Amino acid sequence: QVQLVESGGGLVQAGGSLRLSCAASGRTFSGYIMGWFRQAPGKEREFVATISGSGGNTYYADSVKGRFTISRDNANNTVYLQMNSLKPEDTAVYYCAGGRGFSAYTGRRNGFDYWGQGTQVTVSS
Repeated sequence: QVQLVESGGGLVQAGGSLRLSCAASGRTFSGYIMGWFRQAPGKEREFVATISGSGGNTYYADSVKGRFTISRDNANNTVYLQMNSLKPEDTAVYYCAGGRGFSAYTGRRNGFDYWGQGTQVTVSS
């Protein structure tokens, strides 16, 4: 049983930065692969980034490579998404998710069992 709560979303100008946080409850947080996904109106939820349980491995969508950084603090049951050089096309609801296995690490939606409620990120031009 894992519960996830995202925070840190908001309105930012293009080129700016934003840091999202995902707070997890549960006793086995470090055993989960954690990921970030996003969904814009009228579009499918898409993979953004994942991080292994120890934090030693990360995987990013091509659209955010070099701009976004995923990290985690297992001592505080928290995963982060640092977003730099934001673009209007980054506007979406961002979701935190937890899962296990290779499917989760590679960003497959069906690899994740737990999802947060989402936090809105709006990037103005």
